[in-house]
Amino acid sequence: MAIAKAERLMNLALCLLGTRRPLTKRELRSSIEAYIEASSDDSFNRMFERDKDDLRELGLVIETVEGIEGDIGYLARRDSNRLPPITLDAEEAAALGLAAKIWQQARLAGAASGALQKLRAAGMPLAGDGADYDAGQPHSALEPRIPAHEAAFEPLMLACRDRRPVVFDYRKSNAAHPEQRQVEPWILECWRGHWYVAGWDRERQAERVFRLSRITGKVRSRQGAFTAPVPDHVTVRNTVESWAGETATGTARIRLRAEHGYPLRARALTVRELGDGWDELEIPNGHGLDAWLVEFGPDVVVLEPAELRADVIDRLRAVAKG
Repeated sequence: MAIAKAERLMNLALCLLGTRRPLTKRELRSSIEAYIEASSDDSFNRMFERDKDDLRELGLVIETVEGIEGDIGYLARRDSNRLPPITLDAEEAAALGLAAKIWQQARLAGAASGALQKLRAAGMPLAGDGADYDAGQPHSALEPRIPAHEAAFEPLMLACRDRRPVVFDYRKSNAAHPEQRQVEPWILECWRGHWYVAGWDRERQAERVFRLSRITGKVRSRQGAFTAPVPDHVTVRNTVESWAGETATGTARIRLRAEHGYPLRARALTVRELGDGWDELEIPNGHGLDAWLVEFGPDVVVLEPAELRADVIDRLRAVAKG
């Protein structure tokens, strides 16, 4: 049934695109096999109207023209259904291919894949095609990816787009149980493999950033408009960086189990082997570093400063009580 309909739509589109003058229903019925086999005029009329609406929904521009004798004709002019040439430089093509990969686990995966196929058919090289963007620069064998596995990603993306407030349960890194948050979401951003949403926290009456992997349960939409203005520029990354100690002015000394904690090793200022399966690292210390270190569990032991060590111990005790 699906194949028959697809073939019928294709034949109708070819007829409308191939004619130089409007074609009447009678002429279309006599030209397309599926219409010829229609059991009655009413059946044909219903089929034709549905097909015409489907083609228009797919983007085909179909004109309705009234002839001199009052007959209604249809045609799809080629100049009205032809896209202008698409030209992308190497950076734009790579960015477009990377952006489409975000939808691999989301509802728009099919649409994104179809769009890329059309661009490739038009001769556009995109990220992951295995082609060279620059004849002088070989294409990397590494394929960049932005994962979007969190169930909260799609509903939050739609809420950001439609400017709809949401409610969800959120568990902070030092909390044993989640709390309900009422948020007006502004923007989603990926940083170091994790997705974050920034928005206005209605209960705290302040801007907040939430990590999607810490959202538990479903994201529920709420009626009504935003109560706070949406800023022109939202510094999600700057906020998260400050939490992770990216803007640190001091340093911390930790013990890290060997062959573990590679994100910490990547930021380490110094690394010294201690033996017995442990290393000593000096890392930048800033606001929120304690929450990040807790995520490494028993693989990290804070040596100094004492304040950071105490904060990490308090967080671990809170988690253990839960």
